Amino acid sequence: MRLNMVAVGRRPPAWIRTGVDEFAQRMPRHLPLALKAVNAGDARRSGDVDRARGQEADALLAAAGGSRVIALDERGQSWRTPDLADYLDRATHDGRDLAFVIGGADGLHDRCLDAADRRWSLSALTLPHMLVRVIVAEQLYRAWTLLAGHPYHRA
Repeated sequence: MRLNMVAVGRRPPAWIRTGVDEFAQRMPRHLPLALKAVNAGDARRSGDVDRARGQEADALLAAAGGSRVIALDERGQSWRTPDLADYLDRATHDGRDLAFVIGGADGLHDRCLDAADRRWSLSALTLPHMLVRVIVAEQLYRAWTLLAGHPYHRA
């Protein structure tokens, strides 16, 4: 099984790439974490945000392939780390890849939300979409360490 973060934006700042890479490298071989970045919708240049989000939805869902989709959405369900670990544990028994779908600056189009198996809210706060990549990567690593009995998780 693979864990994929599928996100809008191909040029994150170096510190975002470093953060994501750090946690991806810590994941075990049987549960690799990868980032699949897609371009922001080109309709954004003309100011057509809804059309841009639609273009991004097409690209995000194509990149997710046949994976089970978890949409990162502020209106989603808030998970505690043990909840995420439990979900991850059940998903590993299913064997189907997971795609954690992260929208751009204007969020996800309804098509992405409708395609999602789950909607996950990281916080009631509005977070920068690039920062969400690092938080998701760290939380996936933390969930795995909890399942593995590793001392990284100390809650």
